[in-house]
Amino acid sequence: MAGKTFFDKLWDPHVVADLGGGFALLHIDRTLLHDLSGARALEEVEEKGYHLARPDLTFATPDHAVSTRPGRTSETFAPGHKLLVPLRRRSKELGVRLFDLGQDGHGIVHIIGPELGLSLPGLTIVCGDSHTCTHGGVGALAFGVGSSELVHVLATQTLVQRKPKRMRVDFDGAPPPGVTPKDMILHLIGRIGAAGGTGYAVEYAGSAIRALPIEGRLTICNLSIEMGAKMGFVAPDDITYQYVAGRDFAPKGADLDAAMAHWRTLPGDADAVYDVEHRVDMAAVAPQITWGTSPEHVIGVDRPVPDPAAAPDDGRRAAWAAALAYQGLEPGKPIEGTKVDWVFIGSCTNSRISDLRAAAQIARGRRTAAHVTAWVVPGSERVKKQAEAEGLDRVFRDAGFDWREPGCSMCVASNGEIVPPLQRSVSTSNRNFVARQGPRARTHLASPAMAAAAAIKGAIADVRKM
Repeated sequence: MAGKTFFDKLWDPHVVADLGGGFALLHIDRTLLHDLSGARALEEVEEKGYHLARPDLTFATPDHAVSTRPGRTSETFAPGHKLLVPLRRRSKELGVRLFDLGQDGHGIVHIIGPELGLSLPGLTIVCGDSHTCTHGGVGALAFGVGSSELVHVLATQTLVQRKPKRMRVDFDGAPPPGVTPKDMILHLIGRIGAAGGTGYAVEYAGSAIRALPIEGRLTICNLSIEMGAKMGFVAPDDITYQYVAGRDFAPKGADLDAAMAHWRTLPGDADAVYDVEHRVDMAAVAPQITWGTSPEHVIGVDRPVPDPAAAPDDGRRAAWAAALAYQGLEPGKPIEGTKVDWVFIGSCTNSRISDLRAAAQIARGRRTAAHVTAWVVPGSERVKKQAEAEGLDRVFRDAGFDWREPGCSMCVASNGEIVPPLQRSVSTSNRNFVARQGPRARTHLASPAMAAAAAIKGAIADVRKM
């Protein structure tokens, strides 16, 4: 009998009941709420006559609809204030821990979970946000849920889920110059497609993954949903344990020793079998930039814009042509040198301290192009304070970047912070969909270093040349 995968060791202990047909009732260890859906979900629990099952396992933060303007208050963006007021009220009434604006611990929900030790190896974690898969970077089974599922979890601390198939992706070798975790995962999505992970739980492995710090693993897992997988994770190891130890909500003392003893049993067995396996040779990965309106529309920055005539089928031929028309790009032309108007460094993908350090390394001693508006939005209060203690805020300001308050900001543009119509943005976020950053806005996804390079050059640039 084949051994168990890491995924099986995450899933099986959480099965409360096998419902048949591939479905199971799972116990959920942590529920994370944000301002767009959190208050409404808490209210719906009450409206339906239920009670909040485990307020001690439920945590909330406002991030999506809050202004990131320097000196902001909850009222700076009025529509967001209307969402935050009931979240504050219901959290207080029900005993839910809320990390509010300006408080220690506040930030983007997928930044603060690992940062505070709310996200731990072996836990099941849900949130009403598709990028919940981010928390898999610490070895958790984390995934986004819809509004009705969120209410079910709040009322029962359980959720019905279909067990996905198992995929393993091995990234092997050392990263070439200029290649970051963002480039690794974008390269994979470009290779297997935006639906390549649909129906799978994805384990990232291999020597290149093992060499990554936790923040890089979180970035890799963040984009799992962009290839169709609800769940993506990295098996815990000594790097994980060192990251977790000492965090606010992590076990302490003897409890930590016991937890680590359990965590060490979680990695998959040597003879475990996967439904699908992929291998990525790191030598083949270059700094990436998206050219179209899907994360799978991605190329090395030194490559030309693809020609729809070369698409493998009629459907993609039409999609490529539509994407190029929306983006205002010509096939066959170099993408490097394409003029940009905005640069956004932030989001739950790339707003951690390591991301800001990488961008600051490019920005230090340079100036943004005169026609570029460039923003740096730290992912949490702690990231902001650490960056300021290291002087990174001064590096960015001196280079002409705006240094802003924590929040989702221009990633999803639900707080009024948008790229103007027909203007081009290089963004460290996770989606380049039509109008994602604003009506008719044109978005290119890239790493923090690539984004900073674009801000300095005023155009899409190859960071390796800087």
